[in-house]
Parts: sequence; structure tokens; C-alpha cells
Amino acid sequence: MRFLGNIEAKTDSKGRVFLPAIFRKILQQEGVEQLVLRKDVHEKCLVLYPESVWNEQEDLMRKKLNRWNRQEQQIFREFVSDVELVSLDGNGRFLLSRKAQEQADIKQTVRFVGVGDTIEIWSADNDSALSKSENFSKVLEELLGNKED
Repeated sequence: MRFLGNIEAKTDSKGRVFLPAIFRKILQQEGVEQLVLRKDVHEKCLVLYPESVWNEQEDLMRKKLNRWNRQEQQIFREFVSDVELVSLDGNGRFLLSRKAQEQADIKQTVRFVGVGDTIEIWSADNDSALSKSENFSKVLEELLGNKED
């Protein structure tokens, strides 16, 4: 399951938004019915996880974090408790709760960004989602240019 692209959409007065058709098609092909929505841990955006991808992330965290360590258990608790389960309605829409909209500073227009196995949801007013860094090619070269595969 790979989501690619950058698509803008508008929320309606109730906070519902259409998931772009290209992403819905991928979800339908994979038989995904349930999604998990969470604020990103680094950026001011939301992340939409297909349920299977979310379960893999949660399992990975559970394996790496010791439930008998207070700090690690708190990290796990914070990560898994601040989520919303999302289902698409018959028209391909889902509800962005007030809380989720506030977490990502979403007013009305959103930007869906496919990021591999997840979909990020940004406020269209937030330019950091796809800012064109002057150093983009330099950073890519430093990270990947000298690797031998």
C-alpha cells in the first residue's frame, strides 16, 4: 500500500472532508475499512493510518517499550490514546473532529499528502508541508549520494 501525491480539499461546515479518490481507490483495493487518525509527533499535521499500518506501528512500539518502565509506558500511552477511529461514509467523506482540526490549525482547506503507507493531512495555509528547500538536492546527495547498494 503506497500513497503518493498532494491533493487539496475543503471541509464542509460540519468538518467532513472527501478523501481524494486516488487514495480511496488504494484503500478499496486493499480492503481497508477502518482508518486511524492521529496528530503527527513532529509536525503540525494529522496522519491517517490504514488500520493494518497502525496495528504494525503499535505492535512495534509495544515490543520496543517496556511496560514496566514508567516513562516508556507513559510514552506508549500518549501515542495510542490520542487517536480517533475513522470510517468513510458512502460518499467517501470522513469527519475531522474539532480537536483534530485545532491540532493541525485546519480552517477549511486541507492538503492531503501521500507519504508511503500513510496519508498526512495539513492545513492548506501551512507551507511547511511541501516547502521547497534550497538545500533539498544537497541534503539528498549527503544522505543518499555516497551509499553503495
